[in-house]
Amino acid sequence: MITSPIWLPATLVAGAVQAWRTAVQRRVSHSLSINAAGLVRYLYGIPFALLLLGGYRLVFPTALPAIGPLFLPFCLAGGLAQIIATNLLIMAFKHRNFVVGTAYSKTEAVQGAVLSFLLLGERLHPLAWAGIGCGVMGVMLLSTGGKRMGPGDFLRALTQPAAITGIASGFFFALTAIGIRRATQSVGGDDRILAALLVLVATVLMQTLLQGAWLMGREPGEMRRVLANWRVSGQVGLLSALGSACWFTGFATAPVALVRIVGQIEVAFTMAFGHFYLKERMRGSEVAGLMLVVGGVALALMGSL
Repeated sequence: MITSPIWLPATLVAGAVQAWRTAVQRRVSHSLSINAAGLVRYLYGIPFALLLLGGYRLVFPTALPAIGPLFLPFCLAGGLAQIIATNLLIMAFKHRNFVVGTAYSKTEAVQGAVLSFLLLGERLHPLAWAGIGCGVMGVMLLSTGGKRMGPGDFLRALTQPAAITGIASGFFFALTAIGIRRATQSVGGDDRILAALLVLVATVLMQTLLQGAWLMGREPGEMRRVLANWRVSGQVGLLSALGSACWFTGFATAPVALVRIVGQIEVAFTMAFGHFYLKERMRGSEVAGLMLVVGGVALALMGSL
């Protein structure tokens, strides 16, 4: 059920910011381990998440809402799923290029639709399901990297490390969305943006403690490199906080599957960043895949009207 029209602009901004953040984080991943590169977005995102919450409270001063008993457990579940998803996505980057790695993870749209139906009872209009199918076809076309493949070749491609880690990343991102939506539903009151920001702060703090403790115990040298690399890492933290604030607002105000379907527009921004920022070559098949993704978003929006 859609509770506010804010979900649509929030989702579109989230897609753009996340593509930018992922592009910067990919550069960070070249000099850090997988766990260290993942920690960057949480550790350096804390001050910006607190600023977003504080700034919102200054502009809209109201009493803090009641917090339900499931708030922290769902924040923890969503945060842990996001840590796993992010690490898997960084692993996918190490196997293939930026655009293809992100394309595999975008299967989260269909995975999220199925999981949100099973776990949250959310239902979609047939046009939205058509949009999912169109979007999945688009990301699968992107995943071929411009190669002509028969059915057998395509099935073999899905068993490659980049495909496995990317699809697994999409699964855990879908679980993240469900956990965050349930956490926002545990916050009382009608202000869903405030609920999203409260969930953001709590989640980022727990993620930093979890992955920071892991890194200190397993890779103490990497922690020093995370702290020394603060200039670029600070950019990742800022973009992560902004992107997550928008995603969480979307999850708080609209069905998870609908937000994730429209969020596939991130692929368009990803291709732009991959081409202009990372200097990666754009193929004709990627343009065709992009058109399918955009068509899927359009169908999903028609189904939500």
